[in-house]
Amino acid sequence: MSLQKYSSPGLSKRRKNLWFERFMAIAAVTNLALITFDLTYVPWRNFWLQGNLGIPLTNFKLNIPLPTNICRDRSVETGQPSRTIQQSAVICLYDPVKGIEPHRDTQAYLDAVAQLESQLAQKGVEAGLQDVAVQATLTKLQKLSTEMVETNPFAASGKSGALEKIKNNIRNRVATRTNTKVSTKEAFNIFWSTNNSRYPNYLSPTTWNSEIAWFSQTIRPLIQTNYYRTVDENGNPTNNFWLLDAPFVILFLLEFLARTYYISRRYSSLTWLDAMIWRWYDIPLFVPFSLFAPTWTLLRVLPTTLRLHQAQLINLERIQARARQGFVSAIASEMVEVIIVQVINQIQGSIRRGELTNMLQRATSRRYVDVNNVNEIEAIAAHLTQMMVHQIFPKIQPDLEALVRHSIETVMNQSPAYRGLQAIPGIGAVPAQITEHLVHDITQLIHNTLKTALDDPKTAELAARLMQNLSGSFIQQAQQSNLQEVQTLITDLLEEIKINYVQNLSEEDVTLILDETRQLHQKRTRK
Repeated sequence: MSLQKYSSPGLSKRRKNLWFERFMAIAAVTNLALITFDLTYVPWRNFWLQGNLGIPLTNFKLNIPLPTNICRDRSVETGQPSRTIQQSAVICLYDPVKGIEPHRDTQAYLDAVAQLESQLAQKGVEAGLQDVAVQATLTKLQKLSTEMVETNPFAASGKSGALEKIKNNIRNRVATRTNTKVSTKEAFNIFWSTNNSRYPNYLSPTTWNSEIAWFSQTIRPLIQTNYYRTVDENGNPTNNFWLLDAPFVILFLLEFLARTYYISRRYSSLTWLDAMIWRWYDIPLFVPFSLFAPTWTLLRVLPTTLRLHQAQLINLERIQARARQGFVSAIASEMVEVIIVQVINQIQGSIRRGELTNMLQRATSRRYVDVNNVNEIEAIAAHLTQMMVHQIFPKIQPDLEALVRHSIETVMNQSPAYRGLQAIPGIGAVPAQITEHLVHDITQLIHNTLKTALDDPKTAELAARLMQNLSGSFIQQAQQSNLQEVQTLITDLLEEIKINYVQNLSEEDVTLILDETRQLHQKRTRK
């Protein structure tokens, strides 16, 4: 596909098109960012809830402050008075989109802890721990703890690991205080008690603050991560992201229709359907994948990247060149081999079928179609001959004379009589003069002869008759002779060429050839 923008005639129109391309590119990036956030929201919900980012391969957690907002408490059951809570703004806004609600069991547990804190805050820790209502709340917490361990309300949300952390932490905490090894249920019973038989006064006026602070820092965040996600009529988890994606789908669909219609009107050779096929990579932008295959929305990465390139916000030329080079290097050798072998096979097939003989037979019987009453081959040959004799020969005559002179002198110097003649005083320079005149006369004679022959119509007629008779005699003799042996030899020769050429081609490193080609292009560009 082409990564180039459609050009427009006017500068102002090009600027308008560029701004439009940038607007659509930014819209595509916004949509892609929203898609990425939606697909990662549930796995990353703990971060959006508490702002804790775990560092891989370490136990260190980085706390990032997140904006909070006063939200409606969605844990309140229908018919009960509504209330508000201070919560992460992201959780407040996006939990309804994914159909996420506080889990009834774990929320009841946190509500019981909040009730205990409120009771002790009103009555005081020292007196409140012995109060009947506080004891009832502690008993309720023991019961809820046992139910949480037995029923595992974290399983539905895939948070069973959080429950295991809770169990390990509570056992370690109680074991550290009591110096005894206890089960998870026993640990919860001891933790939420003031007069446990195994460890009386676990919660006391002196330990309450430290124990509830530990619980708020260690156990409460793990319980808060649990949630309940509703399901739709098809049994799939609720996902209302399509409501957020719909405006983008409508925008890109309208833009696709308008753009392809404009292309079909601008290029008369293209139909509207052809223009749509031309812009096929825009199709994922307006297909509502969020309704049936949410992960497929990531296919919009391709059109979004191309739009950023078309809007001149990023440059993909180097990436495009490298990708094209890799593609060419992968198929170039095979393509050339197939083409060469196919051409040779066709020639061999033609020879085996006797088409060479048929061609020679048709050469004498077929009437040649002349469109301008001029024999182009003869005219071209005459033009080249005239240029050779009248323009080129005078320029190369000195070089030709030097070559002929050197050849004559080389031959004459090998004769003892010639060397003896050169040694006679007074006439030693005569042989050289004779040679000089001889060379000049020979070349001049050749030139004059060629000029006379060209200027003489009779000579041209005789030469043409000679060529016609030569070609006719050759074709006639070829028809009368047995061409089977010649055809066999030509076929074998082509087979040898095919084998050796393909072998040599397969041994070539196409990547090195492409690299050499790229270097040549770079040198030409620098020049």
